[in-house]
Amino acid sequence: MMLLVLTAMVMADSGRAYHVAVARAESLYVTEMGTGPAVVLIPGLFGAAFGFRRVLPLLAEQGYRAIVIEPLGIGNSSRPRRADYSQAAQADRLGNVLTQIGIDHAIVVGHSAGASIGFRLAYRRPDLVQSVISIDAGPVEGSATPGTRRFAAFAPWIKWLGGVRLIRRKIRQSLIESAGDTTWINDDVISGYTAGAAANLDATLISFMAMARAREPEKLKPRLPDIQAPVLLLVGGAKHAAGVREDGVALLRGSLRAFRADTVPGAGHYIQEENPVAVVAAVQAVDAWARQVQASCMASCGAVMHHPNP
Repeated sequence: MMLLVLTAMVMADSGRAYHVAVARAESLYVTEMGTGPAVVLIPGLFGAAFGFRRVLPLLAEQGYRAIVIEPLGIGNSSRPRRADYSQAAQADRLGNVLTQIGIDHAIVVGHSAGASIGFRLAYRRPDLVQSVISIDAGPVEGSATPGTRRFAAFAPWIKWLGGVRLIRRKIRQSLIESAGDTTWINDDVISGYTAGAAANLDATLISFMAMARAREPEKLKPRLPDIQAPVLLLVGGAKHAAGVREDGVALLRGSLRAFRADTVPGAGHYIQEENPVAVVAAVQAVDAWARQVQASCMASCGAVMHHPNP
């Protein structure tokens, strides 16, 4: 088994961050805070652990071990030129990390593209997933979303057209369009959301082009019924771009064994920014729900064992 790369550093509020090696030239960046039942947060293409900075301390205060795992090519994780950037491969890497750090039956919270990685993790490694929360995201079939493809097509020109400054302008525009309340968007936030990309722009552009070209080994849609864990979808109630579509909600509702959807009034796509308390409340709700489902299953299984059909 791979060993943790010894780059751990002490953070404020008893948190820490470190890299975990999952393959040659591949390591994922992990940020965690608190102790207790594990809550694993998976960011989308931008934001990384920074996007959950308001959620982590709240979860820790409520007695959870909050763990952000940045997928390959995202945030501070490595960006190898030659790697499988499919969401199935990303899910397997997350499973590898969770095994290495001793986590199972975690509450998995995915935002945007991170939600589909969470769905894949739930059926590929059901032993690791107690429940799933999708933040304003449906079951996307791969990393090559329209947004990723547009970015990849534009990538070869970014350095010539302004480099990191151009990326920051584009991210600011995207955040504003996706938000219900834009008051949280400022220069410091934009810098935080683009820090990983700015650290090595060439590697960032290469990894995003690789994501756009990635091919999934299997479709997600037919595997949704295999997800045993309860799934809670949080939807931003304000009009905004980049949110989950109605057909995505219908697909989840019609395919999953246990599914609920809740709306967060006034919020947009980045609910963890606009209403972090709602995300923590969702974690507590799905935690209780999953325990009820498990208890009900154990009771019914016990009844079947004691009273078999003739």
